Amino acid sequence: MSAPVADPAVVAGVVEPQASVDPHGHGSQGLLKLAIGAIGIVFGDIGTSPIYAFRETFAGHHRLEPDALHIYGVLSLVFWSMMLMVTLKYVTVIMRADNKGEGGSLALLALINRSTPGKRWTAPIVLLGVFATALFYGDSMITPAMSVLSAVEGLTVVEARFSPFVVPLAVGILVFLFMIQSRGTAAVGRLFGPIMLAYFVTIAVLGVMYLVQAPAVLAALNPWYAMRFFIGDSWRAFLALGSVVLAVTGAEALYADMGHFGRNPIRVSWMFFVLPALMLNYLGQGAMVLSLSPAEAAETIKNPFFLLAPEAFRLPLVILATLATIIASQAVISGAFSVTQQAIQLGFIPRLRITHTSASTAGQIYIPVINWALMVMVILLVLFFQSSSNLAAAYGIAVTGAMTIDACLIAVVLFSLWHWNKAAAVALLTVFFTVDLAYLASNLTKVPDGGWFPLLVGIIAFTLLTTWAKGRKLMIERLREAAMPISIFIESAATSATRVPGTAVFMTSTPDGVPHALLHNLKHNKVLHERVILLTVKIADVPFIEQETRCQLEPLGHGFHRLVIKYGFMQEPDVPAALAQITGCGPEFKMMDTSFFLARQTLLASSRPGMAIWREKLFAWMLRNAESAMEFFKLPTNRVVELGSQVEI
Repeated sequence: MSAPVADPAVVAGVVEPQASVDPHGHGSQGLLKLAIGAIGIVFGDIGTSPIYAFRETFAGHHRLEPDALHIYGVLSLVFWSMMLMVTLKYVTVIMRADNKGEGGSLALLALINRSTPGKRWTAPIVLLGVFATALFYGDSMITPAMSVLSAVEGLTVVEARFSPFVVPLAVGILVFLFMIQSRGTAAVGRLFGPIMLAYFVTIAVLGVMYLVQAPAVLAALNPWYAMRFFIGDSWRAFLALGSVVLAVTGAEALYADMGHFGRNPIRVSWMFFVLPALMLNYLGQGAMVLSLSPAEAAETIKNPFFLLAPEAFRLPLVILATLATIIASQAVISGAFSVTQQAIQLGFIPRLRITHTSASTAGQIYIPVINWALMVMVILLVLFFQSSSNLAAAYGIAVTGAMTIDACLIAVVLFSLWHWNKAAAVALLTVFFTVDLAYLASNLTKVPDGGWFPLLVGIIAFTLLTTWAKGRKLMIERLREAAMPISIFIESAATSATRVPGTAVFMTSTPDGVPHALLHNLKHNKVLHERVILLTVKIADVPFIEQETRCQLEPLGHGFHRLVIKYGFMQEPDVPAALAQITGCGPEFKMMDTSFFLARQTLLASSRPGMAIWREKLFAWMLRNAESAMEFFKLPTNRVVELGSQVEI
């Protein structure tokens, strides 16, 4: 597949110089304030892992005896997984690869495309980045179901008779969570930080309570115990990796959410607060189980997180854990909205209706079709799998797949962008790929038990993303084939057509040739406006374009002007607002004197080379259901004229 081309009037790949000002405004806020904010938003997923990760390693699909060898081995694996996969890979290395402050697979992909144009390996790298995005949608369905269900299951520790109510209560919480998305999370978001602070402090204290009784468990931080686990029980140790990885799910969120808080606040939060709190809890769970008789340990390992708390405090812990999992789910849902917006802007997804839920925070958006699709899938997951242990089999494949792809992308960055010493880069990448591939291989053993679900979602999403990108590329090529040179058109039309007062803006996907809407308008209405603007909106491979460099105006003569408006992939196009800033092409733009002409294509599947017939039909269906360009570009509804045409691809 060639590098994807965006929607008409949205073309990826334009690189614009930017001022050195931080577009996120992080410099104006205190490090401590941002670090606390990051605790509330960024670390929800990885922070709620202690609820189920340690339990699943022993009581999941591949059971382990909760004896000293296995407990020390698992705790050692958890600690070194956090150090290698989170601290070294993401916090230390990958977070340095930011795209003008933004992180995430798509931002990194855009950075690589912009910095290494024309390389022969660009197409495979694009495919990898798109597949990582596709896997994210699978993860964003499983995370809310897994997190909320595991927290609500804590009620059975308080009272076994609550068992029949776990699934209905989890479904109710999840439905409520998705129902409030359209209202925005600005007000609720202010509570995220304090709640997650209380949660992390609580789990750390619970861990310390048992750790002081059995400090010998601290020896598990020695990597020798992980190696001894593999030496003594190799196959079970390999299978255990599939559950141990649950302790680091959410690591990629540190990178994806970098644009919200900045690199340093996330690093500070992780190193000095979140990592210590998590490890104290894991060590406490291990110390508690080791202090019990074999029979008691076998029973306790079924839910050690909630049993850390004294009986009187277990119900408050369930409530606090449920709030934490709701926050973790909220972060994943918001992440799905943000990734979808980036994918739309970069040309991987059709236009969708996007609603801003905050007047002051640009990043707070709501995409109805994504919200309801996620809700349906999450509810189906809960009803189908019934318990977090069953869901754990489906959890992990999407995460480890995305982490492996991130390792491939960072390899390109190390060699082609940063030009690292080859020996140092190879040594570092060897560590990354060894760890990532080991975890991925272990998780692939879970495919028959539920791991097929995120793979299925990923394959479907990947097919949709690549079909849209390829289809748009083919359609634009077909339109270009029939395009007339603009200079010839102006010379002939300017002298023969009747000119009428006002301004006509013709939206076009390419900054050359005559827009089809202009040809159709002249053919049917036989008039030209006094001022004609040929407008192309381009999306750059950087997250933000400064106002001063956004618009490029070129006079073409006889009242014709070529206008290119550029936005970053994190910005929302607003054509009327951009036109209001334009000078140098006559009087200022007044919407009541301006008409916007759009071309709406009807696709005809054909046997011409390009895509398989079934993909052409799929692309045509996606195009029919895309959001109108009128709403996407915020055009005034009473000033828009749509002219249709048929295109064979």
